[in-house]
Amino acid sequence: MEVSVPDIGDYKNIPVIEVAVKVGDRVEKEQSLVTLESDKATMDVPSSAAGIIKELKVKVGDIVSEGTVIVMVEAERDATAPVQATVPAAEKPANAPAALSPALPSPQALAQERTESATQLSTQASTQASTQAAIQPPLIPAGIGDRQAGHASPSARKFARELGVDVTQVLGTGPKERITQADVTAFIKSVMTARRAAPAAAGGGELNLLPWPKVDFTKFGPVDSKPLSRIKKISGANLHRNWVMIPHVTNNDEADITDLEALRVQLNKENEKAGVKITMLAFVIKAVVSALKQFPTFNASLDGDNLVFKQYFHIGFAADTPNGLVVPVIRDADRKGLIEIAKEMAELSKAARDGKLKPDQMQGGCFSISSLGGIGGTNFTPIINAPEVAILGLSRGAMKPVWDGEQFVPRLILPLSLSWDHRVIDGAQAGRSNAHLSSLLGDFRRVSL
Repeated sequence: MEVSVPDIGDYKNIPVIEVAVKVGDRVEKEQSLVTLESDKATMDVPSSAAGIIKELKVKVGDIVSEGTVIVMVEAERDATAPVQATVPAAEKPANAPAALSPALPSPQALAQERTESATQLSTQASTQASTQAAIQPPLIPAGIGDRQAGHASPSARKFARELGVDVTQVLGTGPKERITQADVTAFIKSVMTARRAAPAAAGGGELNLLPWPKVDFTKFGPVDSKPLSRIKKISGANLHRNWVMIPHVTNNDEADITDLEALRVQLNKENEKAGVKITMLAFVIKAVVSALKQFPTFNASLDGDNLVFKQYFHIGFAADTPNGLVVPVIRDADRKGLIEIAKEMAELSKAARDGKLKPDQMQGGCFSISSLGGIGGTNFTPIINAPEVAILGLSRGAMKPVWDGEQFVPRLILPLSLSWDHRVIDGAQAGRSNAHLSSLLGDFRRVSL
């Protein structure tokens, strides 16, 4: 007889992901034959009759719908009815009592039976975990297993998928090596046990790094040991986390700021009485805001599997202090003019040097800028300030000969170093963003567009 796909609702053209039987197998009624997986659910197709599998009509990867024939089953005759054996009646004494019903077990016997069952299950789970720990210590991505696993129930398959477990690596302890949720749980326990043991043996934490070298420096000469400042301890831990966890890439570019520097000098002369000095960094902050509006991915943050796009523009800048770098934040930089930004930068920088920055003055940044100013250097790789996804580094501007089409002319060139999170941003976006920022600094009138 034919066994076909029953009514499975509105699902059509569902792929077969597992065939649980083969030709010659004996199946019971309602036993799973194949497993289907749609984009929303996994379902088993049961046998509508008991019998012997004579022919398979589908294989893994085939597409089926309601009514598609799965297998051909030779149904068994009804030979399973109980047969009343004729047993000679034994003679019994005339005074023999009537047959008694089987006695119900005592509460003590039930408790003993439950204890023995629990012990047996615990032993089985321990054996399963230890066996799998020896065979498969790490979680292995789907598709690279080298053995054929037993079939799994839809609930066990869903459970494994939610936990990121490849069921082909799990040993099944159910009937015909069927994989159960308990098997998946035991597999995960064995993996976690193996992973906890590995770092301890390696001595380098979760990254399995070599232990940090311990050296007696006094053997080689005089030393002077000083404790790290509190700022360096805090920032060092954050920088280490960010460097290890964020896949950094840095794009280097150059901006011709000859005209912008002339404008800066002119504005400072005009506002000399106001006591506010406009720095090149104030111009860069305004240009960065314009670039973030053009490329909003740079003004986002990762939150699990979501990318949060911010509708505000808070720009952080690295401030040098005697105890280390801190990053004050200019809030709502898009709503402030150059003079206001320059004034706020000066106030925040002084508070940073005096150790009087408040926590809220260093929070909420969308994008950071690290400027070496007149210190020197041509390019560097600034470390992204999580949870931001990019940071701009500025090196010292220098006069360079630039070809204008007819001759070489001296121009003031500012090196730009843009580090970005490759999980969020790709190279094309980074290149366009850097080029756009360079053009804004080359002709500051573009910022108003």
